[in-house]
Amino acid sequence: MGAMAEQKAPRATTNRSTTPGSDTFKDYISSNWAERPSDLPEPREQAPFAAARREALSAKHPGKRLVVPAGRAKVRSNDCDYPFRAHSGFSHLTGWGSDTVPGSVLVLEPVDGGHDATLYFRASAGRDSDEFYANPEIGEFWIGPRPSLSQVGADLGLATRDLAEFDAVLSVVDGDTLLLREADPELTGRVDEIDAARRSDSPAAAEAEPSAADDIRDLARDLSELRLVKDAYEIAQMREAVEVTGRGFTDVVSDFDEILAHPRGERLVEGTFNRRARADGNTVGYDTIAASGDHACVLHWTRNDGAVRDGDLILIDAGIELDSLYTADITRTLPVSGRFTDVQRLVYEAVLEAADAAFAIVRPGIRFREIHAEAMRVIAERTAEWGFLPVSAAESLEPDHQYHRRYMVHGTSHHLGIDVHDCAAARRDLYLEGVLEPGMVFTIEPGLYFQPDDLSVPEEFRGIGVRIEDDIVVTADGAENLSVGIPRTVAEVEAWVARG
Repeated sequence: MGAMAEQKAPRATTNRSTTPGSDTFKDYISSNWAERPSDLPEPREQAPFAAARREALSAKHPGKRLVVPAGRAKVRSNDCDYPFRAHSGFSHLTGWGSDTVPGSVLVLEPVDGGHDATLYFRASAGRDSDEFYANPEIGEFWIGPRPSLSQVGADLGLATRDLAEFDAVLSVVDGDTLLLREADPELTGRVDEIDAARRSDSPAAAEAEPSAADDIRDLARDLSELRLVKDAYEIAQMREAVEVTGRGFTDVVSDFDEILAHPRGERLVEGTFNRRARADGNTVGYDTIAASGDHACVLHWTRNDGAVRDGDLILIDAGIELDSLYTADITRTLPVSGRFTDVQRLVYEAVLEAADAAFAIVRPGIRFREIHAEAMRVIAERTAEWGFLPVSAAESLEPDHQYHRRYMVHGTSHHLGIDVHDCAAARRDLYLEGVLEPGMVFTIEPGLYFQPDDLSVPEEFRGIGVRIEDDIVVTADGAENLSVGIPRTVAEVEAWVARG
């Protein structure tokens, strides 16, 4: 990477700062530039949906000032950052996705009848400043131009102001201010300092009203619960995310010869899928799991540094995140040789049976937890049938037994959307105990994992790990498996690998 300007880059080091600082240079680099385009874009597709979400949030908090930051770039090492991704709550309310400017803040200011929404962000600097060439963190020469206030306002259908004006919001922070605290720790610290000083100056007022840090869970909770039921735009994005994720899986299957030839073939699986994610989306929605052989028994195997060998099963858990930040989450377990062995097929078909049984009961009106219970019924019956349990399936399913969970310790489903584990701050009675409604999107992902050193199962089962994961949307009278087109039956999977 290039050199950094000491005076403008807080994380730069003086021993390699070479940016010229003379007035002659500043005058020269600031002159002879073409006019910037001033055309305003049409509002993006998600703008009206984001406006409806803001209205729904506004109705939950009348009279409260709501502050929702996008967050800031996170340091990877020294003065290099990870790629920026805005907080999901911010993107859901603004419609701003992968192109969000770091440090932006959405403010919903209470007014009669609701809230006025304003988006504060650092707009593009003029060429008469030295920011655009001398600041490697935000300068145009280093990271590209930022959009103007008017461009973003037209794009998102939002009022916009420069981030420098956000201090005016901070000056009126009080007990009626709710901040999404987790999104931007630095901003949270500033708000707490301001609020503490205000309360110290006026003990009577402080005693009569809550602090800005009180009821902090309300906003995060409400933003999560707002996403439990997806709108039409969100469901369309989920369809697209699943479609491009399917392409990524097919890319991997097509590369199996090269993957098998490499000593770290799992890394090639990861790389092939990531290439599709960057080509057709924003990036991967989470770290890809490429788990071959007994690595498939490690539920979150993301080291992906092992070989992929003929005769292995490889468990691939992967999803592509779109520029809107919506992501798929799909798992397929494939026989590398193109054919399941008898034992591999037995395990695979049991997991598929559990997945299909769980899907069959999905409809509006049932409770979310019933999906898991139905999948576990099949897992208990099959492991009991194979003689792996010390009791019957019925006894194992009793809450104080659960012997079958030795072979599947994770849950069967989680909500999915703009986060891979979406709606995580929602209350239990609306999530696990919640009643299904049309528009809910979640996974169904049962599995069986027989650890390589598990003496409770016969030797031929040890080291086999199988998971099948699909993305499901609840419809008016049932459910749709969005990822059913990605091969999942034994015959489909074997034909898929053979074609690859």
